[in-house]
Amino acid sequence: MKIFRREQSSLFSEILDWMLTPILLLWPISLVLTWLVAQGLADKPFDRALETHAVALSRLITVENQKPRFQPSPAAHPLLGAVESDTAYYQILGPDGTLLGGDSKLPPPEDIGEEYGSGRPFLREVQTHGKTLRVAAIWVQLPVAPGHPALVQVAETMDQRALLATEIVKGVMLPQFAILPLAVLLVWLALVQAIKPLHRLEERIRARDPQDLSPLDAQTVPVELMPLVSSVNDLLLRLTDSIATQKRFLAEAAHQLKTPLAGLRMQADLAQREGASADDLKLSLRQIGRSSIRATHTVNQLLSLARAESSGVVLQHEPCDLAQIAVDVMHDCAPRALVKFLDMGYEGPEPGTSGTVIRGNPTLLREMVLNLVDNAINYTPSSQDAPGVITTRLLVDPFSRAVVLQVEDSGPGIAQAERELVFRPFYRALGTRMDGSGLGLPIVLEIARQHAASVSVDASRPGHSPPGACFTVRFAGMEAVTTSA
Repeated sequence: MKIFRREQSSLFSEILDWMLTPILLLWPISLVLTWLVAQGLADKPFDRALETHAVALSRLITVENQKPRFQPSPAAHPLLGAVESDTAYYQILGPDGTLLGGDSKLPPPEDIGEEYGSGRPFLREVQTHGKTLRVAAIWVQLPVAPGHPALVQVAETMDQRALLATEIVKGVMLPQFAILPLAVLLVWLALVQAIKPLHRLEERIRARDPQDLSPLDAQTVPVELMPLVSSVNDLLLRLTDSIATQKRFLAEAAHQLKTPLAGLRMQADLAQREGASADDLKLSLRQIGRSSIRATHTVNQLLSLARAESSGVVLQHEPCDLAQIAVDVMHDCAPRALVKFLDMGYEGPEPGTSGTVIRGNPTLLREMVLNLVDNAINYTPSSQDAPGVITTRLLVDPFSRAVVLQVEDSGPGIAQAERELVFRPFYRALGTRMDGSGLGLPIVLEIARQHAASVSVDASRPGHSPPGACFTVRFAGMEAVTTSA
């Protein structure tokens, strides 16, 4: 039940609704209960008066000449005057049912219960004279007819009872009409006072400098607001880390792009110098081409990394056959491998085999495998006489349903101290002379993180020279998708 409706949800109105709605719902229930209690309270004195009148009239029955008589004494006239009114009636019946006095229309009890002949008054309600009457009756044993008692009944209408009950209800409920608005006002004022810490917290946040990302003070807020403040502080901490990462990334990206752009400008200046020969011009053009390729590769890698970092929001996951992706990447990279005399192959289940399908984004997964294979091609030395070896391997654990992708090569490998550093943006292992942007492995790590996978690097041939490198991407069992071959 919404008492205070607004287009936009309001915490104040929600709390007010939950506080006032029970009050307004309980008030009519309280009215009904009060009426029932008042009715019971009003019945008790009138019932006792009826019983008293019945007992008093029963004592006015006498026996003369072996016959019962009802002869009220002068002292009983006030009592009979109270009974004989337009709202009260009485009846005296002898042992044989003869009317000794009073109203003949009062019906006798239909059932003779345990009160028969006990001398104790009992109460009931009857319909007569077109009204509902409350009757107090008493059976009176007389010596002239043992076992056949006389009957005395005194009755009255329910009007006086209803009037008394109404007066009781008025006396109880009328003050509530004044108390109810006061209660609503007090609830309103208490809620306004109780919600002030929210306004103070809002003012503190609004007054902060936009550059201030320090945590909010959680000790000055109520206990109920501490989870909210803690969540905001956690968000501020993650936002600070994200901004710091972006600033560092942009600074390093700008630094990486300076080198090929500066080379382009220098080679262009050399090509335009006076007295340059045709050979010098060709050399400058080749250098310009190499610098433009390096710049293009760096920009493409930056775009791939940005796409990988935002894929959790933009791109959706779907069933992907990792074996098919690995085979497609090997086919695409085969021409480059042939040019370098590399021996490149695939080991693992055939595409479409059960257990090789995982949930992921096919574009990002292909980018991840392509970066691993491309990295191996770039850094694996090879010649016609001593060809390098690159193997892409896919392993499926039938028990844990985990899928493991490995790309290993026979290159120089990565030193133990640098195996964590190579996953940082723009970092390149020492001692390598290959051109690169230093973004391939960070892209692999980010895409693996998007798919709840882990990435590690080890030597492919420990104890040999060169030791080679083996990159392992392990997808958790929960990522596997069961398919029918």
